[in-house]
This record gives sequence, structure tokens and C-alpha cells, in this order.
Amino acid sequence: MIQPPETILVETHRVSCDGASAIRGGAGYRPAALGHPRVWLEIDEHGYVDCGYCDRRFVLQGGPADGVDQGTLPDISEGSSPQ
Repeated sequence: MIQPPETILVETHRVSCDGASAIRGGAGYRPAALGHPRVWLEIDEHGYVDCGYCDRRFVLQGGPADGVDQGTLPDISEGSSPQ
């Protein structure tokens, strides 16, 4: 499997992603031109979730996917409607 483009370690099960702004728990600023509509993602029992727009992977700190080679895990895309 292929490594996700960006992996962000987070402390909560619910995260938001817009592909552009600084994200709680990690990532730096990205120009708005690279952004997408804001979506809310929920990390389930796998311990991670991927943004369906930009493929960022959010990994729950201390969860089952923390410390695992991310390239060996399948994509888990989930997102609610844009906010």
C-alpha cells in the first residue's frame, strides 16, 4: 500500500479538515488555493480516518493505529457534508 500524503496525530475522535488551515493536533498552514470544503471526520475503532478530499490521515494518539506503518493500513475515508 502507499503511504498517505500527510499523517496528523490528534487527541480527539472528531476532527475537521479543510485542506488549508492549521489543524488542531498538527499540520501547518497551507495556502487557501489548496483547500477544500470543511468536513468533519470521526475516528472509529480502527484509530484513524482519511479525508476524502485531500487524503490527509488523522491518527488518534494512543489508538490502535498510533505507531503503525501507515502504508500498511487501508484507506478509511469518511466525511459529513461540508459546513
